Amino acid sequence: MQRYLFALLILAFASCSNDNDANKDKKSNLLPTSLVNNPHTAMGLDTAAMNAKPTMDFVDTFHAFGSMHEGEKVVYNFEFKNNGKNPLVISNALGSCGCTVADYQRDPIAPGAGGVMKVIFNSAGKSGHQEKSVQITTNSNKGAHMLYITAEVIPQKDK
Repeated sequence: MQRYLFALLILAFASCSNDNDANKDKKSNLLPTSLVNNPHTAMGLDTAAMNAKPTMDFVDTFHAFGSMHEGEKVVYNFEFKNNGKNPLVISNALGSCGCTVADYQRDPIAPGAGGVMKVIFNSAGKSGHQEKSVQITTNSNKGAHMLYITAEVIPQKDK
């Protein structure tokens, strides 16, 4: 029994040293914590901190592609601007299904600067009226933003 406990103890120490090395590599890719500011406290909302947060103000949040043939890929660039006082960080952009993908800037967007959220819709395997969305997670005053697209997909004729 003591041999098993000793072996278990050695494995635990060995795994700890490997985890520390892996964590060092992961930490080098992280953004600085100064970009994160939560204005919500136990005392309520810190309005000064809320007003200092970045914004993600879109020119439009909806685009209709119109009619397209099944199998076509279409792209629309949703333009936005950071009208806030701190850098905007986009941490994720997730399409409502695998046919809708978003491509976005990974670096912080400075106050006053703009950017583009590129949304790609692949109509392969789709037919009829399609409504898709992209949910964006940021450090902005809203936190989450939604973009919407529609398309009318004309099915391929049977071969």
